[in-house]
Amino acid sequence: MPDPSHITVVAPNFKRRLSGVTSTIVQLVPLQARSIPIATLGPGLPDTLPKLSWRDLPKLWRRPRGRPFRIWHARRNTEMLAGVVLRDILRMPLKLLFTSAAQRHHTGWTRFLIDRMDAVVATSERSRSYLRVPARVVMHGIDLDRFSPDGPMPAGELAASLEGRRIVGCSGRIRHQKGTDLFVAAMIALLPDHPDWTAVVTGRVTAENRAFAETLHRQIAEAGLKDRILLVGEVHDITAWFRRFDLYVAPPRNEGFGLTPLEAMASRTPVVASDAGAFAEQIVEGVTGRIVPTGSAEALADAIAPYLDDESLRKRAAEAGLAHVRRHFPLEREASELAAVYEALWSSAA
Repeated sequence: MPDPSHITVVAPNFKRRLSGVTSTIVQLVPLQARSIPIATLGPGLPDTLPKLSWRDLPKLWRRPRGRPFRIWHARRNTEMLAGVVLRDILRMPLKLLFTSAAQRHHTGWTRFLIDRMDAVVATSERSRSYLRVPARVVMHGIDLDRFSPDGPMPAGELAASLEGRRIVGCSGRIRHQKGTDLFVAAMIALLPDHPDWTAVVTGRVTAENRAFAETLHRQIAEAGLKDRILLVGEVHDITAWFRRFDLYVAPPRNEGFGLTPLEAMASRTPVVASDAGAFAEQIVEGVTGRIVPTGSAEALADAIAPYLDDESLRKRAAEAGLAHVRRHFPLEREASELAAVYEALWSSAA
């Protein structure tokens, strides 16, 4: 348990269930902690992270050692609201920072909260375009030690059944927003003419999306492709599957930032993605992969088809993607750019 008097940055996490925001905190905070006294606050986080407990909150009335105030780095509305209460009502020495990944116009309530932040970060240029306040773009990075071409391949019965097969992969919760139905439709159109390929979808089905998943299973069965379009649920080690995929497809209709194309490219796997989230700012069109309009299974299939037919195209895109991610999207770059934002806030007090 860290000493609250030393903590200069608090990263709250007010959502117990795993999400993209939670994943960002889990990956980023340990790296930040190497150079900044930072701690998380909230449920749903592994014990390996530096954490404050709710009992530590009263100690935040004291200024941290060596800094004029703490930075409360929020990523959700609930966390912004808590920061406003702590700073403006309880008068704690805090400055509030918000990271916005939204790819849509904010609600009035969200704008109200953002207007009360001391600084704002956007995760992409597209996210920044929806903000009405000045913001600095700090794009997410990924752990290039975890996601890399080097490492184990998937093991187990499923992996063994796919031995010698080419695999086009898709990863994420099975639901309409994630475009799983678009991927399935594209595969139904393409796989009959590509007998060496199998499609694998990893990701869980929540109770509210069970009917959606059952519809997909029915469509696959009616197409006679039950053995070649596999919805396999959550997998033990997704990094191994990114290495195993010969092509990765990210078909969401909407997305916040979206890390899976970066994780695939870091694993030396070419990517076809919809124009959602920050995908168009991650993928070099025609070099590391392709970007297609959102919501179109036909456009998705047209973009995927050349990669199924041409091994040399896949290899060129795979190598280009690996080099691109290693140069522009290491997690260390994100941590460094956020550190510069924190320093600018502390300097403003002087």
